[in-house]
Amino acid sequence: MLEISQDIRNLDESNISDNLLHYEYNVKHLLSLIAKGIEEDDPQYLSSYRSFEGEVYENFLYEKLIKYAEENDEIQKFILKGFHQNKDKSFPNTLSISEKQQIVYRTKSREISEFDAMFITRNNELFFVEMTLVKNVLKLRKRLRKKKALLEIIFPNYEIKALIILNDGATGFKQFPSYCTVWFTKEYSSSNVLEYIKNPSIKEIAPKQKSKSKKMIEANTLKLHYFRYYNTMSWLTKTLRLHKKHVLDMGFLMTENTQRYHGLYNKFYIGFMCVEEARKILTLDDNYKENQRVVLAIEKKHTDEIVLTYYIQHTRKNLYLYSFNDDNKQIKEKKDPFGITVTEVYHSSKMMDESYELKCNQIKIIKKLLKERYLRDIS
Repeated sequence: MLEISQDIRNLDESNISDNLLHYEYNVKHLLSLIAKGIEEDDPQYLSSYRSFEGEVYENFLYEKLIKYAEENDEIQKFILKGFHQNKDKSFPNTLSISEKQQIVYRTKSREISEFDAMFITRNNELFFVEMTLVKNVLKLRKRLRKKKALLEIIFPNYEIKALIILNDGATGFKQFPSYCTVWFTKEYSSSNVLEYIKNPSIKEIAPKQKSKSKKMIEANTLKLHYFRYYNTMSWLTKTLRLHKKHVLDMGFLMTENTQRYHGLYNKFYIGFMCVEEARKILTLDDNYKENQRVVLAIEKKHTDEIVLTYYIQHTRKNLYLYSFNDDNKQIKEKKDPFGITVTEVYHSSKMMDESYELKCNQIKIIKKLLKERYLRDIS
């Protein structure tokens, strides 16, 4: 069990030199607001400042974790990032460092996950770290599930755990899974870093302080199990629809291995409907052509309930998600044109021939199967 040190708990900066001031911060918007004389209690300012403060908090804790790892006999390897590591290039299908100098796993074209920090213990545990100033952390659970699932797939020989570092006063942490260790620090302020950024002449900063410990390693030196994101996604789609008698193979869906993949992808694409058929379920405007596909997915909610969702792609980058809330009210959401869901839907639709077309009566059967399974699991 990893225990928080008192200097991390108390946000003691005495052993990290001026390293915080050597990081690059995304402050262009914040500085423009300051230049315009925007008040500090203005919503624009507060939003921009909180984003900046989150960056500083993450960098501060990363610096402290390096020191913690140097001194803690439980930790055998610690992954370097930022100016501590030597490689800036992001490699596909492995852990590496992004252009923003973060630890990432990516396909050839998309980042799948980013990790604030990562280390390995002598008990063969791989910890990924999440650090946040957000006060209500319930929404963090979905992100944790995805990251854990990915790491279990690419590092099957490690037991995957999470270290979550929060500010005092955070709520929602009691609902974190058992693989999470939660630390709390005192309230954090980044005002001194912002003052230096606004006026670098106020002090002469010390050179970067880097660890010489043999525990420190580059991200891409960790050996992992090769994983092909889109090939695996296509295999899952095909296998879910292969059952000779049933429209959806529930046995395959609910296996431990498939559910691990579901934790990573969050949604499995299972078929498509024509717009005319989809109108029996969805309220759609008249902008859709009759030959437009509505791609169906089974998506895992944060409660682990699996529900049906619907995707319509106007153009390559123009994607809409249709879903239903707990009151059965339809919700329409425009997806990020540069997000991975856009690429997933495009890839899935291309691989689906006419045998993947679904009708309303089949949709009812799938909904019934999913609901019955969820109610059985929670009873």
